[in-house]
Parts: sequence; structure tokens; C-alpha cells
Amino acid sequence: NIGSDSRTPIFIIGFVRSGSTLLERILDAHPLIVGTGEDSVFNGRLDTIRTNIVEASMVGDPQVLQHTVKNLADDVVADMKSRWEVIDANMHHEDDEEEDRPYPTRFADKMLLNYLNVGFIHLLFPNALILHVAREPMDCIFSAFKHDFPPGGLDYTSEFEGVAQLYHSYRDLMEHWDKVLPGRVTHVRYEDMVTDLPNIAPKIIEAAGVPWDPSVLDFHKKKHAVNTLSTTQVRKGVYSHHFKEWKRYEKFLQPLLDLVQSRAKYDLKTTLPGYSKIVTEPARP
Repeated sequence: NIGSDSRTPIFIIGFVRSGSTLLERILDAHPLIVGTGEDSVFNGRLDTIRTNIVEASMVGDPQVLQHTVKNLADDVVADMKSRWEVIDANMHHEDDEEEDRPYPTRFADKMLLNYLNVGFIHLLFPNALILHVAREPMDCIFSAFKHDFPPGGLDYTSEFEGVAQLYHSYRDLMEHWDKVLPGRVTHVRYEDMVTDLPNIAPKIIEAAGVPWDPSVLDFHKKKHAVNTLSTTQVRKGVYSHHFKEWKRYEKFLQPLLDLVQSRAKYDLKTTLPGYSKIVTEPARP
């Protein structure tokens, strides 16, 4: 390992509409963890990171490469902290207790497409937690298909061919990372978060390297500038009524199912250390 020893960043990766906002809110409910949303410092610096690493590699001196990678990692962490400080300074804290909040030690980056960049994340932050949130495939793909995302990079999700191709690419890459960096990515099933929250939440926090805080289970009561399409669901709490929702439209979704093929099933299990699933009946709205 030539990167930083820092565990400050936490990277949340996965397919769009996979349940990442729920995972981020669980983390952010802890007083020592801040969810920074999709405004990714790492992703924003990626071009510079790539260029600097290539240039350092061409020097032929391992110490130059190590120094470069560590400096790049330190810059990412420093920028994460400075951005949070600016945002926090402009927030109105309504109660006096907020003034005594501890300074965060973890910052969760929820740029889902960073599943493309696990190699660079590992190079810069070999000790940082990478959480891959995975959801039942057809629920996830159908949710992405039916949502009207802002114009931009997700336009292709509005067509069966586009969203299926994207999903296959995502699964290819996740299988690749598990093969070349076995155990490096920690998988978290969305369904486990919904049906087994009291048991899985402590393991998520433990994996982040901070002490357990019972207030995490009340994450939906905490004020936060959630700005994704999952805002409403997250603030209402955790429900399971949307499981297998795509089945209601199976007749019309058959062409999409044909494109997804065998990947309509995903046998991936939650790999949080020490987690053993206990099925409970989740609340219903």
C-alpha cells in the first residue's frame, strides 16, 4: 500500500436507485459521520489524480509515486473537511446542544458511479471503507427506468436498452473488483437495511470505525439537506411495501427482463463483519 492511512472518507457506490440514500442517512445520523451527498470531492479531482499518478509513475522512483499518492489523498480529505465547515457554518442550529457537536471523523461520499473508480480509491485510501449497496435487480432497474432524472448523465435510463446495458456494465465491474481486490468492497443489501435495521445498523457503524450511538436508529428524524429523489422515502422511515413492485407491471416489463437475462437475480449477500441476518417484519406506511 502506498496511499494514505486515513479512514476519514467513506465511499458509497452502487447502481442508481439502489438504496444508497438510506445507507447514507444511517451513517449521517451518527454524530461523528457526515453524509456529503453526491458532491464528490474525490470524483471532482479524478482527472488530476490520474494525471499526477501517471506522471509520478514515469519518473521511475517508487518514493516519488508514494509521495504523490499520499499528497493527493491528503488533499481530498482536506477539501472534504473544508467544504463541510463552510456548509456547517451556514446552517442554522436550532438547539444549544448542536453547538457542542464533536468534529466529524468520517465523511461519506455518495457518488454512486465511483464503482468505476474502486481501483483509484484503493490506491489513495487503502484503509477507507467502501460500501456497495445492492438492491433486488428488477426493483432497482425499474425504479431507475420510471424516474424522471434531471437532464444529463442518466438520460439513458429512460429506455430499456440503455438501462439494461448500464446495469450489465455495473455488474461486470463489481464482479471484477471482487475478483482482483477480494474483500476490499463491503457489500450491503438494501433489503437487509429495510427488514433488519436494528441489527445491521450497528454493524454499519462498526465498519466505519466509530462507536455505536443508539440515535442512529432514529435517522429519519434528523434534519438534513437530502437532495435526491429518495428524500421523501428516507424522511418517512423504513418500509417494505415497495419490494417486488416491478411485478405489478411484469407483462409490460418482459422486454426489459429479457435484456437483463440471468442478472435479474443477484445472490450477493451483505458482507459486513459480524453481521448475521435476523428477519423481522418492517413497518408499513
